[in-house]
Amino acid sequence: MTSAVNRLLSSEGGPTPRADARRNLERLISAARSALAEVGVEVTAQEIAQRAGVGKGTFYRRIPSREALLQVVLEEVLNEIIGTADNALADPDPWHGFAEFASVYVRLRAESCGVNDALGGAGMPGLDQLLAEIRTRIKLLVESAQSAGQLRRDIAWPDVAFVLAGISTDAGTIGLQPDSDQWSRNLRIVLAGLSTHDR
Repeated sequence: MTSAVNRLLSSEGGPTPRADARRNLERLISAARSALAEVGVEVTAQEIAQRAGVGKGTFYRRIPSREALLQVVLEEVLNEIIGTADNALADPDPWHGFAEFASVYVRLRAESCGVNDALGGAGMPGLDQLLAEIRTRIKLLVESAQSAGQLRRDIAWPDVAFVLAGISTDAGTIGLQPDSDQWSRNLRIVLAGLSTHDR
């Protein structure tokens, strides 16, 4: 959260805010992250302010705009995904690295409507560069596991990106309702289908 606070403070310019003003900003960022998770990118400034326990006036004194706040929060999460992918690429076992990345990536998509919206390209045009970096890393992870003979070579990396995006489910099907960890079971099935080995 510190990087998000610093980015918003630098966009304001002017003197360093008092400690209480900084705490309000931290509460707004935390509230925005939870509201994004539950509501998605359409969440209003009013709802974020209410979740943070501040008035709408305080919101606009601390934040340039609703869009700027959501952008900073989503950039922070997407950078976490990129960091996870970089760690996975450094793993000496390409399949293990890929599977670890896939788990974090799918969990974030399953747990946050806003992250799912952003990764789907909806609503936040300023995220294009980060999305391109995530695409590049997914491609590298897939190609590394394929080169090691651990991931099926008949599957293109964009197919993997679409499959990972489709794992999380928030709706019922044929009268069944998913458990909160349905995404995890779905992921295990998908990984078994992608792997060249029995795992």
